[in-house]
Amino acid sequence: MATFSTDHNRQVTVRLQGDTGAVGVGEITVKPTWCGVTAASLIAALEEIFLPLIKTMDLDDPAKVRAVLERVPENQAAKTLIDNACWDLHAASIDRPLWQLWGGTQQVQLSWALTRQAPQAMAAEAAAMIARHGFRTLKVKGGQGFDVDLAGMRAIRSAVGEGVRLYVDANGAYTAKDALAYARAMADAGAVMLEDPCALAPDATFRALQHDSPLPLLVDFGCGSLRDAALFIEQGARAISAKPGRFGLSHARAMATLARQADCAPVVGLMGESVLGTLAGLQFAAAIPKPILPAELTWFLAMIEQITTVTPKIVDGAIELPNCASLAALIDWRAVERFAA
Repeated sequence: MATFSTDHNRQVTVRLQGDTGAVGVGEITVKPTWCGVTAASLIAALEEIFLPLIKTMDLDDPAKVRAVLERVPENQAAKTLIDNACWDLHAASIDRPLWQLWGGTQQVQLSWALTRQAPQAMAAEAAAMIARHGFRTLKVKGGQGFDVDLAGMRAIRSAVGEGVRLYVDANGAYTAKDALAYARAMADAGAVMLEDPCALAPDATFRALQHDSPLPLLVDFGCGSLRDAALFIEQGARAISAKPGRFGLSHARAMATLARQADCAPVVGLMGESVLGTLAGLQFAAAIPKPILPAELTWFLAMIEQITTVTPKIVDGAIELPNCASLAALIDWRAVERFAA
């Protein structure tokens, strides 16, 4: 077993090898405000706590490995990294891609996230990304104030036309008092969903906000675990951001199952993945039947360097997943060594 960090893209990648010789890889984006770790602290947790814990286990069984990992509290980033690598190793051991094993489709639809900029700059980026990659859904980052956010929606709509769906992520920028008015304003501006208009918690306030909102509220930051997902669903959540790069494939799949059973939509959210993390997450996205929104996993387009030998092309807003069983087969190990140096 070995760990590698790629400082250029703030990723940490782990490589696991099972007793049969099968190899699996996993990746996580290292950003303290997202996952609470640095590369150094994550690698220390892996080396000192988790890799010794699973050293004698059958790594081909992700469910058993995840159960053992859960004996240690907290440390979600380390658990996610190992969990995803174990699923990749499992795919290698049976020589079948996860998207096939889970009954998914090889082609997966994607969206693009427009980061906060001046309205005309966001509109120009929207038009360019649609022309280049054929996206039919855009995630619009809000939180710049009601007036600026509304101006951005108008500018983007003017640039892309009526055939492109828009949804808004305010990143919790507004107060609970203003959240309903913001939801109504975004609905009037043509948004089909609203993510985190304010800081959300699975309580009566959230239930009332979702009940009165003209838009489904997509719960992201406030949902930090499988338990949180269950609590939000109990409070009437209509959409949950299930992130393989944040929770691991095991818990992301469990969240999706809980959501579908309660008529709540799972949305495959982004975590700043490189190509490696993107392809891992899209295995999960491929198995979601009739997704309410496309997977958000397109951040790799903003990255200059990768540790994979291939960079998938997005055509008509979709990626075709590779037929290789394990993503380890796509790793450029010389690039890993170069980034780790």
